Amino acid sequence: MLAALLYGQEDLRLEQVADPTPADSEVVIQVGTATTCGTDLKVWRRGGHAKMLKPPTLFGHEAAGQIVAVGAGVTGWQVGDRVVANNSAPCMECFFCQRKEYSLCPNLTWNNGTFAEYLKIPAPIVQHNLLRIPDELPFELAAITEPLACVLHGVARSNVKAKDKVVVLGDGAIGLMFVAALADTAEVLLWGGNDHRLKIGEKLGAVKTFNYHQILDIPSVVKELTQGWGADVVIEATGVPSVWETAIACARPGATVNLFGGCPRDTTITVNTEQLHYSELNLKGVFHNKPEYVRSALALIASRRIPFELLISERRSLQDLEQVFYDMKARKVIKVAMTP
Repeated sequence: MLAALLYGQEDLRLEQVADPTPADSEVVIQVGTATTCGTDLKVWRRGGHAKMLKPPTLFGHEAAGQIVAVGAGVTGWQVGDRVVANNSAPCMECFFCQRKEYSLCPNLTWNNGTFAEYLKIPAPIVQHNLLRIPDELPFELAAITEPLACVLHGVARSNVKAKDKVVVLGDGAIGLMFVAALADTAEVLLWGGNDHRLKIGEKLGAVKTFNYHQILDIPSVVKELTQGWGADVVIEATGVPSVWETAIACARPGATVNLFGGCPRDTTITVNTEQLHYSELNLKGVFHNKPEYVRSALALIASRRIPFELLISERRSLQDLEQVFYDMKARKVIKVAMTP
């Protein structure tokens, strides 16, 4: 089959590799659509990921498709089923899993390789995070279940209350998903660097949007809009250390700051200890997702209540994948639906 392999920093190659065959308790799907992701972009630019993969490796982690092979011992699934698989599953046995802190499981089973004609699904994911797709739901929408599950995990950790003023920093797919997920509950103020993306943010429910190229002092503007106090909740969705510091500066006393965007390895930030202590700030690092949010994400997408199709900028062939990543790097596209 044709598949994308990551060899290192911005070194992505399409190669012919052997078709996967399922071992016991595994399935193989024919990829209907694989969607690109900001995490994929960061991994491509950095040449790896501390937790999810080490080059050379099959690449990509968001996809939906149809089961074409079933391993021995698999029950409840058959050839022809339309499915989406999360890119991980917890072990369900460790210290953290026993406390239902599944995103912290040190034994997470990771799965990469969605930018390919076929994708093998490991047994733990088949058991815990393989979901059936409604017949009427397009593969390209079902494929974004994984990042939305991460966002719903982030929302649950953010202590958002009705009518809170929430600042979202970042107009990538994750930031826009946070807007969509929170718009019915809170007043969302979205900051980003692309006017087209900010308009999509407005369509997804942001009450105000701001281009940081035009407004450099973000914390001052936030305080002007919040009676001088700052936002109730701040969500950082860029993965840039300086923006983490900006997020903290935007928060009111008692606020929750969700430091969601993953920064480069070994980077640090500076936190004002007086502000942290006397303002009783809640700083949270939030990572990945849990099985319950994978199910909630697919249900929300399938409801069609939110126009998540706004996040799909283009539909391209797998042969165009390298150019798509350069387009993502240049911020010309948000998510691209790749078809093998």
